[in-house]
Amino acid sequence: MADTDVRSPRPARPTSPVVVPDLPPERRIELADLGDLVVREFGNLDGPAVILLHGWTATGDLNWFKCYDALGERYRVVSYDHRGHGSGLRTKKRFRLEDCADDAVAVADALGIDRFIPVGYSMGGPIAQLVGHRHPARVDGLVLCATAAFFSSRRAERWSFLGLTGLAALARVTPEQARSWLTEQLYLNRKAEQWEPWAIEQAATHDWRMLLEAGTEIGNFSSVPWIGQIDVPVSMVVTMDDQVVSRRRQTKLFELIPGVEVHRVPGDHDAVVAGSDAFVPALLRAVGSVVQRSTSP
Repeated sequence: MADTDVRSPRPARPTSPVVVPDLPPERRIELADLGDLVVREFGNLDGPAVILLHGWTATGDLNWFKCYDALGERYRVVSYDHRGHGSGLRTKKRFRLEDCADDAVAVADALGIDRFIPVGYSMGGPIAQLVGHRHPARVDGLVLCATAAFFSSRRAERWSFLGLTGLAALARVTPEQARSWLTEQLYLNRKAEQWEPWAIEQAATHDWRMLLEAGTEIGNFSSVPWIGQIDVPVSMVVTMDDQVVSRRRQTKLFELIPGVEVHRVPGDHDAVVAGSDAFVPALLRAVGSVVQRSTSP
């Protein structure tokens, strides 16, 4: 039977040309027992190694592309996408932040990197903290940006995060149209005008079942019982006007870490892109401080 639905079609969105930033080369590596993964490894390959850990709903490129050149001048830089994000690992297992921390070490193993500095932004912050907690012999220090030791304390916040569990189950069977809606609703705004179409393309490659599970994981995360025991140098970059991870919550994290060095930058949660003129120099100072303190006698 012919389709008799006569509703007016939804107007098409105006399209913009996709402008892709100049990015370092990528290659595929094999992770033991996990499969292959696309990574970017670039910069000063004789320098200290930093592994960039991006935020929820972003990708490595989308989170860090404004930082690549400056970091690459000094450091051996590695960037990749977390599980379910972009070109990251796909698995039927439930998303766990601990697995993402173990993935960072697996990437280092595959690249022949013994010790490194995890640099985590937003959700990448808990992953970096877990790398330090679970694999202390592998890290020279931590750099934590726009992040916290916990993300839900009030009852309303807990319900908001835990409500993502049901959405995650739904996402296993949802049609493509619903996936597109989820992308629009949950994609954190790390866009900067001319990059918007590229940013949308990046977000469209996510496995939203895994990302929704990641949201639940973020809501359940707390490093409060153990973060003060981290005994490597730690630097933080605090986004002072952050509407996603409040300044109060970021402040609580650095109060828990003995000897942490804090670098403050203006801007909201997208400061890594929208406020890169201030953020990138602060990030360089934060990483440089960790390198200096880790090599001091």
